[in-house]
Amino acid sequence: MSRPFWDGLREQRLRIQRCGGCRTWQFGPEWICHRCHAFDPAWEDVPARGLVHSWERVWHPSHPSLKGHGPYLVVLVELPHAGGVRLVGNLLGDPLQPVRIGMPVVGRFEHHAQPFPYTLLQWAPSAERPG
Repeated sequence: MSRPFWDGLREQRLRIQRCGGCRTWQFGPEWICHRCHAFDPAWEDVPARGLVHSWERVWHPSHPSLKGHGPYLVVLVELPHAGGVRLVGNLLGDPLQPVRIGMPVVGRFEHHAQPFPYTLLQWAPSAERPG
């Protein structure tokens, strides 16, 4: 179900579902449109640019594999080019940097080889607002 999203990240493309009937954007991946219930929403490429909608500085690891990696910043990014869909990710850079609601960010594709090939979408501060 989510394979087109993950395949897109490996190709350094951000793909979000959009209904061919009512044109509603949605995420997470589903077999049907959240709004009109049409089947098989399409995947469309959108710019990996957005605005911080919410954020948190994490001081305590939420998983044993993150022990010793704090603090770190988690952001909820709103995608204006995808109807305001929101994605969660890490904010790269200084974990003590100032963060503000509405701050522009740009996606960074982080490729990993182990334990299998995969790519994560991370976020970095940007001077340019998405237009």
